[in-house]
Amino acid sequence: MDLCVMIEGQEDVSWEQWVAIARVCEANDIPTLFRSDHYLSVFPSEGRQSLDAWGTICGLAAITSKLRLGTMVSPTSFRPPSVLAKLIATADQISGGRIEPGIGAGWHQAEHEAFGFPFLSTAERMEVLEEQLEIMTGLWSEGEFEFHGRHYDLAPVDARPKPVQNPMPLIMGGNAGPKGAALAARFASEYNTPNPSLDEARQRRSAIEAAWLEAGRDPAGVRFSVMTGAALGRDEAEAEDRLRRAREKSGIGDALDYEFKGSPERVVEQLTEWREAGVDRVMLQLLLHDDLEQIELIGRIAPALA
Repeated sequence: MDLCVMIEGQEDVSWEQWVAIARVCEANDIPTLFRSDHYLSVFPSEGRQSLDAWGTICGLAAITSKLRLGTMVSPTSFRPPSVLAKLIATADQISGGRIEPGIGAGWHQAEHEAFGFPFLSTAERMEVLEEQLEIMTGLWSEGEFEFHGRHYDLAPVDARPKPVQNPMPLIMGGNAGPKGAALAARFASEYNTPNPSLDEARQRRSAIEAAWLEAGRDPAGVRFSVMTGAALGRDEAEAEDRLRRAREKSGIGDALDYEFKGSPERVVEQLTEWREAGVDRVMLQLLLHDDLEQIELIGRIAPALA
């Protein structure tokens, strides 16, 4: 099991803080740093800044050397597929092949309305997602590509440069519903599910393996991951203090709770059970983005789970 760091970038993370986060991740052998792709806070908060996700990733790619970087996840509604494909290819070129894009249909209606992005019905968002995935993977492939769909129309073009990675390791996610699972089985190398219980993680992995098999892919090749919050401390008291501060930052109080919390030894015990349930990696969602010591603790426990 790999442990990654996931930062909610829309919750007032400055560029200086992003640089510090990336450097401490790299220094502590965290394999991948993910960030959300939102323009507004997802909590009941106003006035929080949010740098663009792909602008941030391109900047961090230029100042790191081994840290992989990705989004969890980029909504298809924010950018035309050709723009998103070009951004991802650019970031992959800058990083020398260290990009892991997560792609999804989008869900936060308030930010769509605030910034003028169309917020379609769920069925239409899934249609758009499917077309965008076809276009992006097509633009990354060798030779000319053209596309004529319901939502997009592309004349023949050979988009260059291609990403360094071939194929690009696309991540898709959700609750393993039939449509999303089928799309992931067509396009993705990894399926990520947010905030499940342990039983739900087992059930969703099983559903994804079935979708892989239905698509003619080896279900043993599924990479299955979980994104969930965490509060670690050098001891239980410090972990409780971090959870308290995360609750304050979220603005939702005790409604915020985490599967993984406690001392390093306790969190290793918790994560071991999930590894045995078939979870290949965990994106630990950290709301306290200025608390670099917590990232150091994650780096310390990672070898016990590898």
